[in-house]
Amino acid sequence: MENILMIDTIKWVDGSVDAPDAEAAEGAKVMILDQRLLPHVVSYVECTDYRQVVDCIKTLAIRGAPAIGIAAAMGIALAASAIEAADVKEFTAKLRPAIDALLGSRPTAVNIQWAAERIGRLIEDNKAKPISAIKGMIAKEGVVILNEDIEINKAIGRFGAEFIKDGDTVLTHCNAGALATGGYGTATAPIRTAVAQGKRVKVIADETRPVLQGARLTAWELMQDNIPVTLIPDNAAGELMRRGEIDLCIVGTDRTVRNGDVANKIGTYSVAVLAKEHGIPFYVAAPLSSIDFALSTGSQIPIEERSSDEVTNIFGRCEIAPKGVAVRNIAFDVTPAKYITLILTEKGAFKPEDIHTLAPKGQKGQKDKT
Repeated sequence: MENILMIDTIKWVDGSVDAPDAEAAEGAKVMILDQRLLPHVVSYVECTDYRQVVDCIKTLAIRGAPAIGIAAAMGIALAASAIEAADVKEFTAKLRPAIDALLGSRPTAVNIQWAAERIGRLIEDNKAKPISAIKGMIAKEGVVILNEDIEINKAIGRFGAEFIKDGDTVLTHCNAGALATGGYGTATAPIRTAVAQGKRVKVIADETRPVLQGARLTAWELMQDNIPVTLIPDNAAGELMRRGEIDLCIVGTDRTVRNGDVANKIGTYSVAVLAKEHGIPFYVAAPLSSIDFALSTGSQIPIEERSSDEVTNIFGRCEIAPKGVAVRNIAFDVTPAKYITLILTEKGAFKPEDIHTLAPKGQKGQKDKT
């Protein structure tokens, strides 16, 4: 039996998603597990307005590329439910500010853009229908995206588990588990599947400074599923590799581009370089929704920089640096394709240089402007 975290990362409640019209969205709420409080408190943020969803994404109440894509779709549904419009043109124009706000909430992950484009196509394909029906369809689509995400992650797990042997120890960085997705995980999916197959697997989780997603989230959710996990400081990974205590690395991705370069949580690049030096396979779990085929190389990926408070304070409760010190809080880094062994998708495992073959027909990358 597959291990799966039985706590919802995000859910759509109230309003019937089976209703054929705007009733599907009326009275609806998006419930978001507040990951800022984990691992000690399990609590949900109730969102009845898209602005609350935007705030949850910005403040990391919900994080992880697939999860924020789902949140964006549901946030658009909340915004749509409040719009009064005479026709589709007016409806689309009034919906635009909500979409723009969601797009601006986390610039590095491409999943928000992916979700917005998917909703946009749904509206275009159904523009002849009444506005009330379109509202209901948007509400349903968010739930569909959530359910699809879990199945996509399970497929990644099936492909990725082939590369995990009985007795292996896997290093992962940040959190690309159930909490970063609709409920199953990307980087942890091969681990969960391997365990379900009866393989004895151990996990080493980097703490992932400065927000400690590995310590607070990855370690917690793997312990919930009784998967052996050991927490280490970020700067201990290289020494464990030197000792031969790590067999492979699996990480997630916030945006992967056509040439196989990968943007992920800061520190991923360092792990990849160390793995290459020690001859350790380095795998990236990447659902197609996180692959940006419009960009040619990683140099084009926008990299978010966050508040200095995340570095100088521990969750705003304990100052660990002198007041006034200059800080660079770069939230993501880019790992060049040459450091990546395989990219694991729901369509199979691909060499980084072959990932472009998954691009939709006719979609071409932009020229590298840097």
